[in-house]
Amino acid sequence: QVQLVESGGDLVQAGGSLRLSCAASGRIRSINAMYWYRQAPGKQRELVASITSGGTTNYADSVKGRFTISRDNAKNTVYLQMSSLKPEDTAVYYCAAQMIITTYWGQGTQVTVSS
Repeated sequence: QVQLVESGGDLVQAGGSLRLSCAASGRIRSINAMYWYRQAPGKQRELVASITSGGTTNYADSVKGRFTISRDNAKNTVYLQMSSLKPEDTAVYYCAAQMIITTYWGQGTQVTVSS
């Protein structure tokens, strides 16, 4: 089995920064793409950013220029550097990892941005 554990969520003021981490462990074969999603109260889960095994990144329009996704393949870890945070970034942030045909999910970490 594979486990993903997120960390780094916190309460921060608008304009501040946070760095989320997500480490994969267990029976890891080969991780293809890794993702960060978020879900705000009463809203659907949305894709925030993705990164392939080769380092190609993609971002939601709402976070472009403010968030940066990166990964350390040796550590099976993906990061999300968030800056210029806004109250609308408040959500539970989930990481996901795609291995062959299965996508594994973390339990989520809460990010709250106060105005």
